[in-house]
Amino acid sequence: MLFDGWDELFRMVLVGTGAYAILLFVLRLTGHRVLSRLNAFDVTVAVAVGSLLANILITSDVSLAEGALAIGLLVALQLMVAWLGMRGHFLHKLLKGEPVLLLCKGEMLKDAIRKQGLTEAGIMFAARGQGIGDLEKIEAVVLETDGSLSVIERAEGATLSALADVGPYGSSGNS
Repeated sequence: MLFDGWDELFRMVLVGTGAYAILLFVLRLTGHRVLSRLNAFDVTVAVAVGSLLANILITSDVSLAEGALAIGLLVALQLMVAWLGMRGHFLHKLLKGEPVLLLCKGEMLKDAIRKQGLTEAGIMFAARGQGIGDLEKIEAVVLETDGSLSVIERAEGATLSALADVGPYGSSGNS
């Protein structure tokens, strides 16, 4: 059907404006945490919120109040789980994962690269992106919990403290 009548269009404009305002309000209340770099858990919640917003707009069976409650509930649950994750290492590890070492002291860790579904070419691409042409000049390449690759250059006398939570660096110091 091409046109069901003005009532449905008016409802969509009214409810859509209200749902958008509520979403902006909820995002503003939650601060920058919701809008920062997203991990898989955050992306899932963001997609669910988007789906709820679409349902509020399109489905006349869902009232604005029900949709607002659902959006608020999802965001509140996300914030609660994130807060709990900051207090407990196990929950944090479960939700965020841990950074993974892919290159160590110029040597590709082929098993780790394969296990993460990446390629050596991807590691070289990351190095070139940092302006590094020689892998021997790299101390580490780390797959971060948000999916990005961090390239750490070698530096004489560096403590490598930023690698404290990464594989061998975390367990045996600066090796």
